[in-house]
Amino acid sequence: MTTNEPATSAATERHVTIDAEQLAGQSFPYQHDASLVEDVDLLAATPGQDLNWLEDVTLLVEEGVPAVFDRYSNSFLKIYFPIPEGREDEIARKVLVKHLQEGNSYGIRLKTQHAKFPQPMLGPWVAGSARVGEDWSPPRLAGWEAPSGH
Repeated sequence: MTTNEPATSAATERHVTIDAEQLAGQSFPYQHDASLVEDVDLLAATPGQDLNWLEDVTLLVEEGVPAVFDRYSNSFLKIYFPIPEGREDEIARKVLVKHLQEGNSYGIRLKTQHAKFPQPMLGPWVAGSARVGEDWSPPRLAGWEAPSGH
């Protein structure tokens, strides 16, 4: 039997989606242990007391595993512990907030180099967070000069 699908190996494996573990090269303890997110206070962690952003955060399923979408890194954060019925979205929100507060989101990790305007490194979820983007300048490719007239 022949197929039009290309052969894949670990080196050439293609992914339709990306999960946070692929970006970070590791999983995080709060993905495996519900007790590590139980104390997350969603109201206290909400920037400007605006809960609207959290309303869009829901429990999803990615590759058969419960997950929450981290829009800051465009990736899924999988949740490996049992989630009590009726608390699905709450747990997803707590796992995401914990991920953001600890600075583990790949998008947050990129802020040091790529933030174009002053902002808290860990976002508005962590009071007193270090600031980044104070002195951003466009990256320059060594040996390349812009054409004249630009």
